[in-house]
Amino acid sequence: MKPFAIDRTNGICAALLVFIGAFFALQSLGLEIGTAFRMGPGYFPLVLAIVLILLGAAILVQAVRFESEPIGYIAWRGMLFILPAPIFFGLTVRGLGFIPSIFLTALIASFGSGRMRPLTALVLSTGLTLFAFIVFSYALGLPFRRFGPWLPLSL
Repeated sequence: MKPFAIDRTNGICAALLVFIGAFFALQSLGLEIGTAFRMGPGYFPLVLAIVLILLGAAILVQAVRFESEPIGYIAWRGMLFILPAPIFFGLTVRGLGFIPSIFLTALIASFGSGRMRPLTALVLSTGLTLFAFIVFSYALGLPFRRFGPWLPLSL
């Protein structure tokens, strides 16, 4: 008989998911839950927290059954560029406006890869900005400021 063992990497991941899910489930219980047909403000966070706990439990089952490879190289460059990009967008969209914020956010996130070259990043950011502008402004008709009060432009 094999001794009981938990794969350390998956066990830590499962514990984190269950802990975070339980934390948000407890926080959502302070809000009105409602029913499936008349959802309150705490309903959706509670459902997501339960899904997170279930995913953590599934990973824990895998951690008991299979041994995985150790955690290897961590892509610090990707984390340093990609994770702050949406935060930058949220902080600047009202001041810079939609177009400059989308462009700069895409430009920041594109340098998460070490293979990205400046010209390619500019082309990618321009294309994404144009696409987002067409979709959100014309196709969906959303009213937003294209250029914000921090810039002298007003289109």
